[in-house]
Amino acid sequence: MPSNPLDRFRLDDRVVVITGASSGLGVGFARATAAVGATLVLAARREDRLEALAEELRAAETSVLTRRTDVSVQSECEALAAAAVEEFGRIDVLINNAGMGPAGVALHEDPEVFRNVVDVNLNGTYWMARACAPHMPRGSAIVNLSSVHGHASSRYPQAHYAASKAGVLGLTRDLAQQWSGRKGIRVNALCPGYFASEMTEAEGGDLLQEMVADNAILGRFGEQEELDSALLFLASPASSYMTGGSLIVDGGLSATV
Repeated sequence: MPSNPLDRFRLDDRVVVITGASSGLGVGFARATAAVGATLVLAARREDRLEALAEELRAAETSVLTRRTDVSVQSECEALAAAAVEEFGRIDVLINNAGMGPAGVALHEDPEVFRNVVDVNLNGTYWMARACAPHMPRGSAIVNLSSVHGHASSRYPQAHYAASKAGVLGLTRDLAQQWSGRKGIRVNALCPGYFASEMTEAEGGDLLQEMVADNAILGRFGEQEELDSALLFLASPASSYMTGGSLIVDGGLSATV
């Protein structure tokens, strides 16, 4: 009797580290991975929100460790990985979700804003991957959150965001080349389009909704569960023959650029 293909999407007994887990997509990713059996290590800068989410998940019998972490600080990334290993013995999946993306006109924005965005979105992704990889057994997976704007230009001024997310794609390819064959750690990127979150709301949710309606083939924002399924594919054995790649989930926005 053939095995059930859906079993390949399970994460039973796997230790999953999720950064940026206090809000937005990260909260959804935590709930989705918990639903398929994962043990979770949740990290973000807002401890109160992390604990509220952890209490919700523990009530559903998920094992959860939380730790305040600023991914732009290398030592904090290393401390997070060490805490995960001390608590659970290893790391099987890293979901590099922490990110930021304010709009800003290149000739007028404060250069520190550019540095901060790159520090979180690109450098933070690297620091976390580097901290976790030594503790990841063969068959592990890293999912780096890039963006549709790593592939296609935005219709809003976001040079820092676009540059950082394109950098994540290059980083993903190179880490896959270094680690997948030798260490057995697959490294892929997930590239969302527009989904309802604190980030999109802060950048003018109504205007973005109109832009997506006018330019994306499906004409609407995505729903969290529509991204969760793609995330689970990349994080689980379902994608065991995929590394160094990127998966765009954007309602066809990039196809119209």
